[in-house]
Formats: sequence, C-alpha cells, structure tokens
Amino acid sequence: MSLAPVVRERGRLVAGGVAVGAVTSPVLVAGLVAVGGFGPLAAAEAAFAFGGLWFGLGLLGWAGSVASGRAIEAAQEHLDTGTGWTERRSRRAMARVGGFGGGTMVSAAAVGTILV
Repeated sequence: MSLAPVVRERGRLVAGGVAVGAVTSPVLVAGLVAVGGFGPLAAAEAAFAFGGLWFGLGLLGWAGSVASGRAIEAAQEHLDTGTGWTERRSRRAMARVGGFGGGTMVSAAAVGTILV
C-alpha cells in the first residue's frame, strides 16, 4: 500500500476534528463573554484550556488504545462479551477527539490574539 493514501485518509480523519474545534472555540468565547460574564481575554484563555483538556484526553486515549488494545480485544473474545470495541476504531475516535482539542486550542489562541 502506498503511503500517500494512508496519510491522506488519516489527515482527513484528524482535519475533521480540527475543523469542528476551530468553529467551536469562537462560539465558546462569545458564549462565555455574553452569558458567563468573562472578559474577552479570560474567555479565550478558558476556551484554550477547554481545548487542552480534550487534546490531552484524545492523546491519552489513543496511547491507551495502542498500548493495550490487543489485550482488551483478546479479553473480550475470551469472555465472549460481544461489545464490538476494537483497537482500530478506538484509535480513530481518539484521533478525532485530539484533533478537536487541537483545533479548539489553535482557534482560541487566534481569537485571543485578535481580541487583545
């Protein structure tokens, strides 16, 4: 298998999460200013922290899937649980979550820079 299609597929996977995060951040900042009573810079900092939380969760979940995914699949097969959890789908989900967090962080930094 050529490397280009793999990179393109995985890039689209993460880019979708980044796009959603990039749109979410300005909305979150506006909501915190309008409803939460935050100042614009404080709202951008809170949005950045929110994105950092999701980025960290995605990174930790992805690493956990890689480290113990086969063992979890083997245990499910042995116990006949039939949950349908797979290492591959877990890694894909965590890549999306991490992309969302990264997009939120970058967008919050851009919004904070514009507001200053």
